[in-house]
Amino acid sequence: MDLRPNLRSDSVVPLYRQLYEQIALKIRSGEFEPGERLPATRELAGLLGLNRTTISAAYEMLEGEGLIAGQVGRGSFVTGKCDARPGAVAWGALLDRGAAPAMASGTAPGNAREAVSFATSRPSRELFPLDEFRASCAAVLAREDLADILQLGSPSGYEPLRRYLLEEARRQQLAGDRDDLLITNGCQQALDLIGRVLLGAGDAVIVEDPTYPGLKNLLTGLGARLIGLPVGHDGMDTAQLARAIERERPRLIVVTPNFQNPTGATMPVASRLALMEAARTGGVPVVENDPYGDLRYHGQPLPAIKQLDDRDGTVLLRSFSKVSFPGLRVGWAVGPRPLLDRLRQAKETADLHSDQLSQAVLLDFAESGRLEAHRQHVLASSADRLRATLEGCRRFLPPGTRWTEPEGGMNIWVRLPDPLDAGELLARAQREGVNYLPARYFMISRQEPGGLRLSFAGIEPERILRGLAVLGRVVAGELARAAAHFEPVSAMV
Repeated sequence: MDLRPNLRSDSVVPLYRQLYEQIALKIRSGEFEPGERLPATRELAGLLGLNRTTISAAYEMLEGEGLIAGQVGRGSFVTGKCDARPGAVAWGALLDRGAAPAMASGTAPGNAREAVSFATSRPSRELFPLDEFRASCAAVLAREDLADILQLGSPSGYEPLRRYLLEEARRQQLAGDRDDLLITNGCQQALDLIGRVLLGAGDAVIVEDPTYPGLKNLLTGLGARLIGLPVGHDGMDTAQLARAIERERPRLIVVTPNFQNPTGATMPVASRLALMEAARTGGVPVVENDPYGDLRYHGQPLPAIKQLDDRDGTVLLRSFSKVSFPGLRVGWAVGPRPLLDRLRQAKETADLHSDQLSQAVLLDFAESGRLEAHRQHVLASSADRLRATLEGCRRFLPPGTRWTEPEGGMNIWVRLPDPLDAGELLARAQREGVNYLPARYFMISRQEPGGLRLSFAGIEPERILRGLAVLGRVVAGELARAAAHFEPVSAMV
């Protein structure tokens, strides 16, 4: 097998994606035949001078598409290639072009033993107030204007809900006279619309590193060049921001200031002001992605970046998804009217308008007081889950492990002791019944092999503790093996 990929470190396409594409092409063309063995991840990493996690990520994508299969103790083998029938459409080659990297699965495939999954950042379905939701549904279905709700609507969103949200934004000083509001299919669609309106191929975007995979994949898919700034205790490192703006001339800055995904970090007011000053000096718009701001369990709420901006340079994204029902996909963007007008045009082109029935139901859910009552219940329950997560880390993770301690949100970031690699450890953890996401799904330009995200909001406290006890045993066992492997051999005399 002649595996000599042409990898470019200066490409906007991540190295693992380049490696995946080139191996996939060789398999689909028949150059690599079924049954051939691929080099082991450690071997190929040494040959190519890459981190082993890069190779593992590429192999995971190949296995996910059925092109290779891993066999315990033997390695990875080619399993298939494209259909070579005359006249057949080469779907594999067509779909490979510009495809986004595979998203991480929230569960361990085929693992019936899995007891606790920290892999998915979403609220607990057990907390959904189904009877109250049914009451709001019934109220909407009984309305005389139901036929109008079920008719085609405005790309701006269901107008009564749009007015409600805009009035609330003005009450909180999040919207001024020159601002408007657009309802979107969650924050993700708002990010997509902003990218389509403002970005061209090769444009630089400053993002947090690590960052939410959905944002990374979205921007990369649009051809943007991602400039990752490290995330620390105080969120994005604003000390590096001015230099990055001057050097890279970005078109956008995208930041999650409250309980950032994946780290849980929150930017203090001083950092928010520093970000605004750097953006103002460089003339760069700021996208404030704030799906977690309503999930503060203790401590004082901080002003939004949008509130601190007196130059009309910030667009704020929020959503009902994290505090109510993610499946309804109702979010919104608040920002300068010229930008919102363009986003509205782009949205009409994409989907005409978002579903009005779910918006009408959520409006009733909010105006009836049911939303706020549910939010208070979520805050109390999620605070218990965060406490259990931090307690479990203290009790069960071995010395040398570090983790963030957020005041809200849904995630914490764990750094395992050297020389452990969270990506390599994942398969063993899954076999023991615990799942998480390693750092490679979140990193932009840096490597953090020992990093992993624990998402706690959807798990009961007792299961959190049980899962962390298992994870602690797995990490401690791997540390012991690593220490034994590197223990120097005494000289014989």
